[in-house]
Amino acid sequence: MILRLGIVLLGGILMGLSPAPLNIWPLAYVALVPLWVAIADPETNKAEKRGVHRKEDRGKRIEENSINSFLPALFSFLPSLFSILFPQYIFGLCWGIGYHGVALFWLTGIHPMTWLGVPWLASLAIAIFCWLFVTLWGAALVSIWAVVCGWIWQQISQGISQGISQGKNPENLSQEKHPQFPQLIFLTRGLIGTAVWCGLEYLWSNGPLWWSSLSYTQSPHNPIILHLGQLSGPNTITALIVAVNGLIAESWILHQKSGEKREERKEDREERKEDREERIFLYPISSILYPLSSFLAPIAIAVGLFIAAHSLGFYLWNRPLIQPAETALKVGIIQGNISNDIKFNSEGWRQALAGYTRGYRELADRGVDAVLIPETALPYLWTTQNQMQSSFYQAILEKGVVAWVGTFGLVNNGQKLVSDYTNSLFTVIGNGQTFSRYDKTHLVPLGEYIPFEKYIGGFIDRLSPLDAHLVAGSPDQIFETPFARAVVGICFDAPFAEHFRRQAAAGGEFILTASNDAHYHTDIMWQHHALELMRAIETDRWAVRATNTGLSAIVDPHGKTHWHSQINQYDLYAGTIYRRTTKTLYVLWGDRLTPALLILAAIAGKLSLK
Repeated sequence: MILRLGIVLLGGILMGLSPAPLNIWPLAYVALVPLWVAIADPETNKAEKRGVHRKEDRGKRIEENSINSFLPALFSFLPSLFSILFPQYIFGLCWGIGYHGVALFWLTGIHPMTWLGVPWLASLAIAIFCWLFVTLWGAALVSIWAVVCGWIWQQISQGISQGISQGKNPENLSQEKHPQFPQLIFLTRGLIGTAVWCGLEYLWSNGPLWWSSLSYTQSPHNPIILHLGQLSGPNTITALIVAVNGLIAESWILHQKSGEKREERKEDREERKEDREERIFLYPISSILYPLSSFLAPIAIAVGLFIAAHSLGFYLWNRPLIQPAETALKVGIIQGNISNDIKFNSEGWRQALAGYTRGYRELADRGVDAVLIPETALPYLWTTQNQMQSSFYQAILEKGVVAWVGTFGLVNNGQKLVSDYTNSLFTVIGNGQTFSRYDKTHLVPLGEYIPFEKYIGGFIDRLSPLDAHLVAGSPDQIFETPFARAVVGICFDAPFAEHFRRQAAAGGEFILTASNDAHYHTDIMWQHHALELMRAIETDRWAVRATNTGLSAIVDPHGKTHWHSQINQYDLYAGTIYRRTTKTLYVLWGDRLTPALLILAAIAGKLSLK
């Protein structure tokens, strides 16, 4: 058990090494194999044999108890169920901790928070708590997957075990229940495992805390496969990763079982002779299907699936971008590089205003159509009084170039309630008027708001410079600009693919994102860029990223980064993007793959349980 846990944990760690910044994306196609094997075949062969021989007697005892009383039968069943599912839960938890713990280790970069007045040891405790919290939140998904799949797969295998306990030959039994067993079994398990994982990722991505989908392990260095996101979103890539891992794992399981059968046949000549005669008889009839009964069949399907998926992705990736000159838009980006330890004091305010004002003037002189600055680049409320005192606002009036301003906005039409403000991006046109506004939709739990604050707010300190009393924006916002409707995201909006899909479906023609990752380790900057690169591919839109300390960038609809800034440096850039009105299948229909997989898995599972 300990050895298996170690192997499963290693698999999770390998998966955690696949996303940015290490970008070892091929690991994602094998790192789930140890967990799958542990869940699909959790006991040793000897234990399985003992369980098979005892199954009939145990079933009789439960049946007798159920005749006398329901409760004895229930309590007889629960220990057996617990013994089956608890190891699955532990395996899933172990793998999930390995994956999410490594992939999200950058969260510990919030330490030290002495600049917030938090003592060093308290800061360390907060950083560890946050890292463990998000790690266990992600691991919970894997644990649920392991328990659900373990239970379903156990039910599928139960009929065969019961047949064996009645003295039937497993292969003959397979012919009675499933003419193409074990093909149907490994395909059914593969389908169910893939569908359940995609379903859970769908649920998690509709919750308040989401980041490390399996799909982001392929970004940014496997853009070919990322183009499958244009078909049904990131779960298309997740499904491929889980399916390939599952088929490889099923091949290993079949290989182990075939070795066990060979040993048994050596001990029993008569059984071996009957088996040989049966193979000779069946070969002429099923010469085409026969090779599928070997453990190489799942590997062959996995390789074929991998090649087919990459071929389709290559076709989508290789299509030329049609970019009419009249759709061009020259955009300037300012990366202010204001560290958090000074950003919210008077020195930081002065430095931010000076840097962004200087950058705006320079970019305006370069002839840009608009300038984008990062999330909360101007760290104060965007009120009329503050605007008139801002050198940045005065520069807008002077140069007349559109600015997308990251700052804070008041709620309720200017009511000055300290607890009611938003993390916003404003479109300010040349005459100084606010043309449009977007309020950040997905706030960071514990960083920008405290979940269940009424109950636990007094026990948790804030983890970001914000006051932890921000108001989230409406999920159905539309962001108009003088050029065209845009798709907008601020920082933590990035991992929520549906947020970008909805805006693209509503007519957004290019993507604008503003972020501030200065709170964390630099690894997040690469992962953040990778996520928004995925959003650009899925929606078939150009994306412009402005960040405080990196990575600011311009990304095209094929996932090519035309420019990105250096980390922790002040930077200016002027680049050309193109407005697009195309709509991918994902933009049109959303994630249709996940419900389709769940329906097919339910049908396959039902047929297998007959």
